[in-house]
Amino acid sequence: MITGTATLERRSATAVPWYLWCAALAVTSAYVGGYWDISWHRSIGRDSFWSAPHMAIYACGVLAGLSSAYLIFATTFARNHPLRDVSVRVWGLAAPTGAFICAWGGVAMLSSAPFDDWWHNAYGLDVKIISPPHMILAGGFFGIEFGTVLLLLAFMNRASDRARESLQWLFLYVGGVAMSESLLIKLEYIARPDMHSALFFIVVCIGTPAILMAIAVASERRWACTIMSAVYTAFGIGFLWLLPLFPAQPKLGPVYHPVTHFIPWEFPLLVMVPAFAVDLLLQRTSGWRPIVRALAAGVVFLGVFAAAQWPFANFLMLPAARNWFFGTHYFDYGTPPHAVYARYLFYARDATAMQFWRGMAIAALISFAMMWIGLHAGRAMRKVQR
Repeated sequence: MITGTATLERRSATAVPWYLWCAALAVTSAYVGGYWDISWHRSIGRDSFWSAPHMAIYACGVLAGLSSAYLIFATTFARNHPLRDVSVRVWGLAAPTGAFICAWGGVAMLSSAPFDDWWHNAYGLDVKIISPPHMILAGGFFGIEFGTVLLLLAFMNRASDRARESLQWLFLYVGGVAMSESLLIKLEYIARPDMHSALFFIVVCIGTPAILMAIAVASERRWACTIMSAVYTAFGIGFLWLLPLFPAQPKLGPVYHPVTHFIPWEFPLLVMVPAFAVDLLLQRTSGWRPIVRALAAGVVFLGVFAAAQWPFANFLMLPAARNWFFGTHYFDYGTPPHAVYARYLFYARDATAMQFWRGMAIAALISFAMMWIGLHAGRAMRKVQR
């Protein structure tokens, strides 16, 4: 009996609480729903507010709301609750900081739903991903994402070694989803025809290096950047290979390409290559000054990414990539045959070589700044206890 009780106590000490799993599921649901919704628009068009992707997106707000509400009310009203001493108080309620941020994000996401429905009824099909209701939705989602990160940090930084390892893996998974979501909202600027322009590298370097660096430093785990980029790559390849297996048909016109199945987005960017290089750098530069370390990481990230993605972009334009594995033969119903995208050409974004290299210099500065911000954010995140 004593042995059984001791075993149960050890399991509970190393187990991840259900509300942290629920928060991670909420983040996943929003990302899957967002990607699916983009595919829905490319394959079917604007169908209904009650479409399956929309329900997956708003399930994020519901899941985050339920888990954070439980934490807030349990911590506030349960006597001798174990989280009372590591909570903050807001309007007389007590809970970890992340629970309040998740609750706010859930309210914002659910509030964006009727606004988005009205927007579509007033203006029709989305022309751009970035629209006012989508930005409220994205703000709510990033609130839930940030709140989940803070919740995981608080538990991870207080945990014993055995419990910390489990929380680290979940923390890195959520970081990978965060990086995936940051690239998802940039799809209009990182498509295949843009991959030989300076703007492409500038857009990729906005946010992505900061997320990688901050989560990696906070987790204190080897190969953290590689693990997060593997999450992004796994999601991207999974969507690319699975979505075309399901039937879909356009409900709007004009239809330039016949569509009989869901159209996924493109093959994921090769961010695993620079992520691996940054991991190697971080393992060998722990004693460097932060600004020097950030400068080196920023240059390595951009340089290795450009060296990998540039020739891969050339390959994606070839007939050899027009198959189920790389998916470059997929076109949404609204892409005209004469479009640059449909003709497998690159946009001429940079008029001269000087303009291109000026843009790449800007990308390098942004990459350095993002790494510097991420490095300091990650060091601060190690101190989160509430």
